[in-house]
Order: sequence, then C-alpha cells, then structure tokens
Amino acid sequence: MTALRRLTAQARHLGDASTASVGVFLRDVGQGLLEVSHNTLALLGLRAVGAVLFVGGRTDLRQSIEAETLGWLQARQDARTDPAVLLAAQLAEPDAVARATAANPHELTRQQAAVASWISRRYHVAPEPISRLVQEAWSVGGRVGLDPTLILAIMAVESSFNPFAQSAVGAQGLMQVMTRVHDDKYEAFGGNFAAFDPVTNVRVGAQVLKECITRAGSVEEGLRYYVGASNLPDDGGYASKVLAEQSQLRLVASGKIVAANAPRPTAATPAEAKPEGAATPIPVRTSDKQPIEQITIAKQAS
Repeated sequence: MTALRRLTAQARHLGDASTASVGVFLRDVGQGLLEVSHNTLALLGLRAVGAVLFVGGRTDLRQSIEAETLGWLQARQDARTDPAVLLAAQLAEPDAVARATAANPHELTRQQAAVASWISRRYHVAPEPISRLVQEAWSVGGRVGLDPTLILAIMAVESSFNPFAQSAVGAQGLMQVMTRVHDDKYEAFGGNFAAFDPVTNVRVGAQVLKECITRAGSVEEGLRYYVGASNLPDDGGYASKVLAEQSQLRLVASGKIVAANAPRPTAATPAEAKPEGAATPIPVRTSDKQPIEQITIAKQAS
C-alpha cells in the first residue's frame, strides 16, 4: 500500500507539473502574439500618420485623392438609384457575343473578302455576318465538293441572305430548306429550330444540294431538283437565275470589278402543273411560289 500511495503521489505530481508547463507555454505564446500584433498595429499607424502628413503637405495630391474618392462614392450612389444602370446590369450577358454569326472581314482571304464586300453592298447587309457566311460556304463547299459561289448564289436567289425567311409552304432559312422534310439532317444540330441558325442552314442546304446534283447528274439539272421542278416542263428560270448570280460571284472572286447594283435575280416561279407518270414523288425542297416541292425518282423494277 505504501508503494502504491507513493506511485499515485508521483503521478499526480507529474500531471500537475505538465499542466503548469503547458500553461506557461500558452501564456508565453499569447503574450508574444499580443506584442507582435501591437507592434504591427503601431507600425501601420505610423505609416498611416506619415501618409496623412505627406498628403496634407501636397495640396494637389490631396485634391486628386478627394476627387477620385468623391467620384467613386457618386458612382456607387448612381448605381443604386439610376434605373437605367440597374436595368443594364440585369440585362448584361458578356458571353452573348459567342452566339453572334459574324467574322472579321480582315481575317478572310483576298478572294473571300472581295466576295463578302460585294455581297454586303449588293444586298445591303452587314459585312461581318456575310463574312462568316462566305467563310462557311468555302468550308462546307470544300467538304461536300461544291463550288462555294454556287452555295452563295442559292442564298441570294432563295432568301436574299435573310436567315429568317420562310416560304408559304414551309421552306426556311438562308437556303430555304424544307425543315419538316429534312428533320433527320437537323437532328445532328439539335433539332428543327437549328434551321434558323445561319451556319446550320447552310450546312444542311449544301447536303441537300449535293444530293440533288448527284441524282440529276449535272449542276443545272440538280438545281431543277433542288427547286422541285425536276418533272415540270419549266422551272421558272430558277436554274438560270442561280447560275447567273454564280457567274457574277465568280468574276468578283477572280478580282474583276462587277457593279453591285446590277439587276438582282428573283425567286423562282416553277410551272403550276405537274406531269403524270409512274415516278415516285419524294419531297425535298420548295421555293416561295411553288405549291409543292418534289424530287422524282423512278421506281425500281421489282
């Protein structure tokens, strides 16, 4: 028992000593931090006093600081009370420029820039969005194997470069593609509303045009297919109008001077009637004045 009491007393003494040591350590640390903080605040105070004395001795500097401070306070006050400022802040969307279909004309090649400038003057449209469409015509034309001036000529005849154009029978956008017929092509772009995205409309229209030319075997006959007059006696001059516009665009692209106010082609007016036959009608596209647009493909023999 005596040994046990002695061990207990030693343990208690050791615990008391440890607690006292920790208390001394914490007090020393606290006093040190207090002194550092005190000295730091004192140093900052001295610097502030020095700055005030320096500014006070410089009238011009003091007036400049006062003016800037007053202007900042006034701007904050105006921002709180001016409805126009508040409305502008609510409507602001810095990333909206990413949605714009536009390009810097100076970033185009010389050939593309000449075409974009001519179209801009001829159709009274801004050069920046036209520059983007010219870029796209060159890009998609190279991928599908079409002359970019042909793609641009169709835009000119079909919509006069109005990306929101719509015919009475539902042809939509720059190249007046029948959206409800080619909804499968628009699936790759998120759906039919993409018909009113200028770049998407050009890409889908170029695919349709390429299919028409491939089926018909020539550009001129392909244009008749494109406008839906493949089995009509007359396409209303559609092919000749597109090719005439393309001819002018080619001259411009080659560096020739072409008057921008030359007579512009108008939308096609195919014949009203449609001959009878055993061909199977397959709708592809339509123009404003065409009752219904079809491409005809002969039935294969069973």
